[in-house]
Amino acid sequence: RATVMTYVAKKCGICFQPPSIILIYKDNSKEKTRQRIMPVRNFSKFSDCGLAAEQLKNNPRHKAYLEGVSLRQLQKLYSLLKGHLGGESLAESLEKFRQEETIDPEEDLNKLDDKELAKRKSIMDELFEKNRKKKDDPDFIYDIEVEFPQDEQLESCGWDVESGEEI
Repeated sequence: RATVMTYVAKKCGICFQPPSIILIYKDNSKEKTRQRIMPVRNFSKFSDCGLAAEQLKNNPRHKAYLEGVSLRQLQKLYSLLKGHLGGESLAESLEKFRQEETIDPEEDLNKLDDKELAKRKSIMDELFEKNRKKKDDPDFIYDIEVEFPQDEQLESCGWDVESGEEI
């Protein structure tokens, strides 16, 4: 009977030479912090980072260890490796990734294809999670009440106005 092993990912990084993803994790069953090196094979500057990240995350040999590492984090590591293989400096790769990860509030999301839309959505989800206050945060307030000024003239929107048109 196999015991359920629990690994808690602490840090995940990339090594360029030889190309590998390195995970620092805690093995709860032994109370030890360990390092796991996952070699990156068949990856070039033309490879798809998203696909590579999914394949690694779903790899039966590494799956249990990578449970706590988000797909986006792995994509980032692959994109840094891809940049390195393409001759970019680490700073250039990081800046390029940062630009790709930034949500442009002016962008019309209706014009994006499904793949790009899914990418924006996962960026927004990650930003939401990062900024969300959790119950155990020191500055978490359970029931915030906000006073809205009543004396100011409330603006009406075009669709607030009753119209005789049937919808």
